Amino acid sequence: MKKILVIEDEQAVRDTIVEILNSENFYTLSAENGEVGIQMAAEFQPNLILCDVKMPKLDGYGVLTQVRQNTKTATIPFIFLTANADKINFRQGMTLGADDYLTKPFTHRELLEAIAARIGKQMTIEQQSQQQLDELRQSINLSLPHELSTVLSVLSGLSQMLMEDYALISRAEILEIAENINANSNRLHRLVKNFLLIAKLELLATNPEQIAMLQRELLGDTGPVMASIAHSKAEQYHRENDLQLDLAPIAAKISEPKLKKITAELLDNAFKFSPDGSQVKLFSSCHQDHFILHVIDYGHGMTAEQIAKVGAYMQFDRDRLEQQGTGLGLAITKRLTELHGGKFTIESIPDKQTIVRVALPC
Repeated sequence: MKKILVIEDEQAVRDTIVEILNSENFYTLSAENGEVGIQMAAEFQPNLILCDVKMPKLDGYGVLTQVRQNTKTATIPFIFLTANADKINFRQGMTLGADDYLTKPFTHRELLEAIAARIGKQMTIEQQSQQQLDELRQSINLSLPHELSTVLSVLSGLSQMLMEDYALISRAEILEIAENINANSNRLHRLVKNFLLIAKLELLATNPEQIAMLQRELLGDTGPVMASIAHSKAEQYHRENDLQLDLAPIAAKISEPKLKKITAELLDNAFKFSPDGSQVKLFSSCHQDHFILHVIDYGHGMTAEQIAKVGAYMQFDRDRLEQQGTGLGLAITKRLTELHGGKFTIESIPDKQTIVRVALPC
């Protein structure tokens, strides 16, 4: 039984709507003003809210604003009830996040059709979200145990070696083993963080309000942020001389941590899948109100089929390249770019060159 909250200050109108909804087997809640309505929405989390525009104390626009700001109620379908004279404010309500309008007086049929349309749309969104979560769970179930066991096996072997042969191992060998343990521990930490991040991003992708908040973030100068990450990655792979930077002082609609993540994942792939001594280029520019980031390497490359299948947990030529990892780097970068209203593209010639392009509003 679907729950519907009716927020209407005129008792006769409120009672009529409640009677209609009860007769159609809806579980109906009612509030006589906006303040009470907000409290009931948070407490009962209805499947849909019907709300009058003109009310004392707190009007419908105020109710909608607070409903959308509360994470518990932000995605509830919201239909305004409005008199003919209020039609001029239609755009204001839609801008705030209203899903529909019903103009008073409305018929029994018009009310039910509007409710059915909005609840149906919400159910479709929920089904799509559930499907995405099911696919995510399946991917994690297939790839996470293997990746975790691989790293843990290495750590277990190294620690076992220390315990069994500690009296016979030289200081230099102990240092080498410790460095391997540290490297694999860091790899395990990054692996877990990336799995958690991709799960978080997939959930975020189903929430329009959180996406809107994400797209309001702004970084004034992207250059220093990317330069810092680039030098750190080059140092990690002992390829400082291979790195080439050309970074302009450009703003972008993205937070500093998320740009760092995009830059780090793209450069990690570029260094990992290109030979020592070959160039890895990172440069940025501004084109048609967009911040453009390019990462170019001259390594293994990707086929058109592989590019089309870029997604979570997809690995390419693992046997041939002998590279460890889950394939999450490109998936995370692609998803972050799309969630920020940008575009992610890859151009590649196998065994020659790969160009990854990230375009974000600026």
